Amino acid sequence: MTPPDGRERRIRKLPALLVNQIAAGEVVERPASVVKELVDNALDAGATRITVDLEGGGIELVRVTDDGCGIAPEDLSLALADHATSKITEAADLDRIGTMGFRGEALASIASVSRLSMRSRRAADTAASQVEAEGERIGQVTPAGGPVGTSVTVRNLFFNTPARRKFLRTPATEQGHCLDIVETLAMSHPAIGFAASTDGKRGIDLAPGQSPRERVVAVLGAEIESQLVEVHADRFDDSRGLAMWGVVGLPSIARATAKAQWVFLNGRPIRDKSIQHAIKEAFRGLIEPGRFPTAVLMIEMDPGAVDVNVHPRKTEVRFRDQSVVHSVVLRAIREALAGADLTPSVAGIGWRGQSGHGSAGEDRAVVGVGGSPAPGGFVDYFQRQPAAPSGERLSFEAIREAVQGGSTDPAASPRAAEPGPIDQPRPAERVLQVHNSFVVTQDEQGIVIVDQHALHERVMFEDLIARISGRGGTDGQPARLESQRMLVPPVVEVTRRQLDRLGDLAPLFERLGIEVEPIGPAAVAVQGFPTFLFDREVDAGPFVKELLEKAEASEFVPGSEEALHEVLDMMACKAAVKAGDRLTESELRDLLKMREEVERSSNCPHGRPTSIRVTIRELEKRFGRV
Repeated sequence: MTPPDGRERRIRKLPALLVNQIAAGEVVERPASVVKELVDNALDAGATRITVDLEGGGIELVRVTDDGCGIAPEDLSLALADHATSKITEAADLDRIGTMGFRGEALASIASVSRLSMRSRRAADTAASQVEAEGERIGQVTPAGGPVGTSVTVRNLFFNTPARRKFLRTPATEQGHCLDIVETLAMSHPAIGFAASTDGKRGIDLAPGQSPRERVVAVLGAEIESQLVEVHADRFDDSRGLAMWGVVGLPSIARATAKAQWVFLNGRPIRDKSIQHAIKEAFRGLIEPGRFPTAVLMIEMDPGAVDVNVHPRKTEVRFRDQSVVHSVVLRAIREALAGADLTPSVAGIGWRGQSGHGSAGEDRAVVGVGGSPAPGGFVDYFQRQPAAPSGERLSFEAIREAVQGGSTDPAASPRAAEPGPIDQPRPAERVLQVHNSFVVTQDEQGIVIVDQHALHERVMFEDLIARISGRGGTDGQPARLESQRMLVPPVVEVTRRQLDRLGDLAPLFERLGIEVEPIGPAAVAVQGFPTFLFDREVDAGPFVKELLEKAEASEFVPGSEEALHEVLDMMACKAAVKAGDRLTESELRDLLKMREEVERSSNCPHGRPTSIRVTIRELEKRFGRV
């Protein structure tokens, strides 16, 4: 091979150390990567207690100690060799991976860029054994003292690759990433105890034998427990089926980023765009655009239905049937939210850091909100069961039995046996309109203040959805909104790009009852307009101009459901009563009656709350009665 500089370069095999250091570049990005690989190994070893010690943010030292099955003395050196593992033996094993770690190069890669020491002992051994490694050198196995289990100590990470070391962040930042990893893995293994210390100070201490909900609350903070709604799903049609338990946060604790979303597949933390999309869609219209719901989802499925061997850090997976997973997650979260009281309460609002070590300094909202439905079904099973042998995750079959043991029919679930439905405002004898913008009434929990525009916007939106859903008649075409011809068609000036997009927009316009015709190189005439908007005195010209401007944006896909909903949002906003509109007493009562009947009436289509509650308890506190 002769490159442009004219120097001939021969092909040669790379030294083993350089190969491992290259592999380390994929597996070991920072101290948190070391923590994850070592904790994965401890989980696979059947540990019931895992301890992580850090110094200098993990840059100077990472030590992971477990009480698992241990390693035979004769295998201790082999564990540090590249591509050596006890977790797979043949190619067919890659189709049904059931362990956390499996690639076989993690310890070798870590050892190639650090000073590593490993001590291990099996229950049958009279003493422990120890081996040390540094770069490409692996020492002799020697006797050592120690309990049953394994302890791996990694010092001076990247000491022999200074270019990699200089890209690490401050010790505080690296420490935060390490502790995030510990908490993440702890959430999906509630039967196992986890502890972590930083520079000799205990930072995490999670007791073994917790239920999934107890562990999630222990990690996220007890302050938001009442704002977590449980999610259950059971879809075992075939080998592609899945079971799911989880919690989602009420809209009031949505975040500015997706960092408060954790998805686990068979105990493994993953990032999957389809699942994230399902979470987002389930909350559509309940949170403002640009905000992300809190969610912790534990999914169990047949290992043969998913490929986890598609990413070096094992964070991405490939499902055999992505659509099944998406639909189950979407439906389960929607059903859970439909049964919850989503009205936020005016109460103490504060912020709590992520156990004091969030890697990005993000905080968790603590907002007084009505309680979530009582636990039932799936989580009750976990609470009744003792920890699985050796601290293992409950098996796929056990989870399947647990989910199927409790009906997934909402009418038959434990929630249905509770006294009455989730509180909703009932038609009150007295209703007050304040500043022609807000409606004040009461429910069983206290005073409810309603934003008249936001609530009527939700009512209008649901009415439009109902009109346009389904098929339009005997021809089987999609339903369309009724249209009215304009006696004097308004003229709208448009850009060349907007004019070019009219063809793409034609099917959407037809469903909406909008007729637009070009009348020149830079103008269109609105020939027809939805009767719904016409009756609500919405001006056709400005509406179509705004719609065309919206459609000009690159992210607007005319044929998608998202685009349809976005335009229906826009219609509902234009058609709804406005702040400042004075309503008659009968109109006020009708509006509150609609709140009871309309789905997702707690939020407008844009995600803003339609109402807030001042609880009796809060009033008593404010007036010094408690």
